[in-house]
Amino acid sequence: MKIVKWILGVSASIIVLFAIAKTVASERVEVVQLYTVDEHGETVITRIWVVDHDGCQYLRVGVGGSGWFTRLLVNESIKLTRGDITKTYTTQNRPDKSKLINELMQEKYTWGDTFFATLFGGREGSIPIELHEVTD
Repeated sequence: MKIVKWILGVSASIIVLFAIAKTVASERVEVVQLYTVDEHGETVITRIWVVDHDGCQYLRVGVGGSGWFTRLLVNESIKLTRGDITKTYTTQNRPDKSKLINELMQEKYTWGDTFFATLFGGREGSIPIELHEVTD
């Protein structure tokens, strides 16, 4: 019985440590809030990484896609909060900039980017999304 409790305790500790590592890896550097709209018209907030290059902001989606990316594809514009400022953007997929944006993400997010690349199979085939501010 003692061994079973020990195994359960170790397993629970590993799960907790993994959850902490995941949170620290994703939240320790700049994270923005992306607002997309789902099929029911509800706003969905996603916390996501962003990098800057040549006056543009870039998000990145992995080769397997994601819910936020699917919602982004069916909407003409999205909102993004960076710091205390929320703006509206249109988006453009830029697979031609994949290598560059992956390098910038790695430079900015360091071991956190490596952590998630290891968990989810690397960055090969990821799609950078270029943001274009909508001005009134």
